[in-house]
Amino acid sequence: MQRAWEADPTALFSRRLGKSAKELGNSDGRDQCPDIWQLDNGDIAVIGRDLTSHYAPRLPDGVALAADERLVVIPGNMLRAAKPDIADA
Repeated sequence: MQRAWEADPTALFSRRLGKSAKELGNSDGRDQCPDIWQLDNGDIAVIGRDLTSHYAPRLPDGVALAADERLVVIPGNMLRAAKPDIADA
């Protein structure tokens, strides 16, 4: 079965959306950092903590994770800081 959307592993990082984790106080710059990036094909890459195993058993109705998908969590201030960089629909 073909999916309606498939991630393109050849897409390149184009620009950060919002501010870096260090700028937001979410990282000291020495460890791994959450981040949000637009790829050159328009898709969005999110770097966050993998909490799939914690949330998978309690997903809301109508929400599902495929075997090759992960649920990641990022700081709320990071998404709010990215809002000006995200185009309106």
